[in-house]
Amino acid sequence: MLPRSFFARTLLLVLLTLMFSKILTLVYLVSNEDLLVDRQYSHGTAMLVHAYWASGPEARADLENITGLELVHQSQVPTGEIHWPYSGVFTNQLRDELGDRTQIRVQTQEQPAIWVHQPSYGEQWLKVPLYAHPLRGQRVWLVVSWLTLIVMLSTAAAWIFVRQLNYPLKTLEQAAQRIGQGHSVRLLDTSGPTEIAEVYRAFNQMAQDVEQASSDRALLLAGVSHDLRTPLTRMRLSTELMSNAEPELTEGMIRDIEDMDAILDQFMAYIRDGSAEPCESCDLNELIREVVTPVNAGEQLVRLCLEPVPELALRRLSIKRLLTNLIENALNHGGTGVEISTHLERSAIQPSVVVSVLDRGPGIDQSEGEDLFTPFIRGDRARSTKGTGLGLAIVKRIADSHGISVQLLNRSGGGTEARLRFPVPTL
Repeated sequence: MLPRSFFARTLLLVLLTLMFSKILTLVYLVSNEDLLVDRQYSHGTAMLVHAYWASGPEARADLENITGLELVHQSQVPTGEIHWPYSGVFTNQLRDELGDRTQIRVQTQEQPAIWVHQPSYGEQWLKVPLYAHPLRGQRVWLVVSWLTLIVMLSTAAAWIFVRQLNYPLKTLEQAAQRIGQGHSVRLLDTSGPTEIAEVYRAFNQMAQDVEQASSDRALLLAGVSHDLRTPLTRMRLSTELMSNAEPELTEGMIRDIEDMDAILDQFMAYIRDGSAEPCESCDLNELIREVVTPVNAGEQLVRLCLEPVPELALRRLSIKRLLTNLIENALNHGGTGVEISTHLERSAIQPSVVVSVLDRGPGIDQSEGEDLFTPFIRGDRARSTKGTGLGLAIVKRIADSHGISVQLLNRSGGGTEARLRFPVPTL
């Protein structure tokens, strides 16, 4: 029954809210005609008081018999009651007509009446009975009730309006983040308002194109890597067979073939981002020890400074590949003095486990910044060494898929720090 257009839905919601609030206002005005009655009654009371004091003794007696007016001593006058806004309207109207020095007391309980006193009365007060009893102060709660209903209705309408705007955008934001992290996303529902449905359709098409492009790229690189390995293997066998003729040339060719094979391994590692690997609860310190143990098999090249940290949901093999690349990068460019430290950083916003891979190499040029994480981009200080420029790109890709932030920082005293921040959901 709702219109498909988001504009039409919003307009309908605003119109319904305004219409209902006007109906509430109309009902309140119709049911609270007391304010108008109070003004009329107070005017009649003032005229009656003027007539009483302007009449002679016989006329006063007639007025007392007809209207119930009565002169009473001030000791018989009760304490007045206040029923906002009714008694205020009534007493202000009487003072305007009888004079500012007029004292007025109103009672609506038991024997409803008005007591009027002026300086010329002495100790006497004129009692005017309220037969019609228009001062119904107990109905003041209706004012508060109507106002509360209108405020609640306006708040509910605003909440629905904001939610109707925010929910589709939040869904789109979460889906875009998943695509940015390299995950596949479920197609968004296009059965909502027409404007949002059109945006969702465009997003779904974009997500399918991105996934198809990524699949084609992975298939192409995997095919190229696979096809190149066969001739490389034949070349190595042929080279080893002719090793006796030219041993130095043969060793150089074998090293070149091994380098080409390593480059292909890097390509394959970059293709395998680990998104298909399930997450499991892992001890990060234990993963670091597993990666460092083979490196320190001959001598201690990497020193560990590990503090107790909570277990995290990680893709085990992907994180080990990330750590391996950072350690190899530190060993290749930093030489000696490679360290790995872990600690828990508590924060009111988002606690995190910090992992630092430190070396004492030449450091990095801070102007290169995020460019170092781009595939095939290498820092000026690393171009004299071997490598493909994919190591840090693989690190960045795995880190993004886990929601991990990665930074390259220069250390005081020389060297580089690769800092990883693993978000901790709860502590």
